[in-house]
Amino acid sequence: MTPSRWPSTVRLLFASSHPGPTVTVTVLAAVIAAAVGHPAWLVVLVAVTVAAGQLSIGLANDWIDADRDRAVGRSDKPVAQGRIAVGTVRAAAVGTAVVAVLLSVSLGPVAAVAHLVLVAAGWAYDAGLKRTVWSVVPFVVAFGLLPVVAVSAGPDAAWPTWWAVATGAVFGIAIHCTNVLPDLVDDAATGVRGFPHRLGLRAAGVWAFAALVVAAVLVLGGQVLGADPVRGVGVALAVSGTVVVVVLTVLGVRLVLRGRASRALFRLVIASSLVLVVELGLAGARLVA
Repeated sequence: MTPSRWPSTVRLLFASSHPGPTVTVTVLAAVIAAAVGHPAWLVVLVAVTVAAGQLSIGLANDWIDADRDRAVGRSDKPVAQGRIAVGTVRAAAVGTAVVAVLLSVSLGPVAAVAHLVLVAAGWAYDAGLKRTVWSVVPFVVAFGLLPVVAVSAGPDAAWPTWWAVATGAVFGIAIHCTNVLPDLVDDAATGVRGFPHRLGLRAAGVWAFAALVVAAVLVLGGQVLGADPVRGVGVALAVSGTVVVVVLTVLGVRLVLRGRASRALFRLVIASSLVLVVELGLAGARLVA
């Protein structure tokens, strides 16, 4: 590969990595790490490690699904359009996975194991679980472990509160369902029948936003009823965050019941997760068990 082609290749690889979810998950991990008081260098290390793992999962998805995406004419997949070679995406997926493993070790034993299991769950989904009724499991595992990675990083290896882990796991259900809904027709044409596919558009959408409300309630309860509850402004922030999520949920359910399976549903869930995590940081909630 000539030096002049590097910028184009990097851009196409980034486009093949599912950049939206990759950036979002990285930001979530970094905000949680900062919220528990980790030093700046450790927050950066958590972010870079999580980013490497998410890049590998996204790239593996586009590499493994290249033929399927090509068959249904996915215009948002560079490898399916022939703009980048499958081998290049495969090499990048394996390379970023190796980087994720090496960086994980530097986070400490608890965070390392949690992150390696998280990445393995993502690869298991790409490799075949997405076609089964168990397709939701990798998302529950991965998002449930994300707070463990962010909180337990470093020499102290603290554990997150139970409700932080539960919130992540529940969010995994919402994220999986809303991410898949716009692709139901294409997936059906290529033999993919995961958990949301078996439920159908409206049922999967309702499941997703019901999970979102459960996550918001877990966060609210954890902040105001936990061992070290927030006070004053913290309570106002906790309630405000929950209200915002409920409003976004109502918008999402309305779209689902109208049969609109657009990427807007996924964006509503992502926006809700960012609202809750930022609110946790601002409210000073205790995320360490």
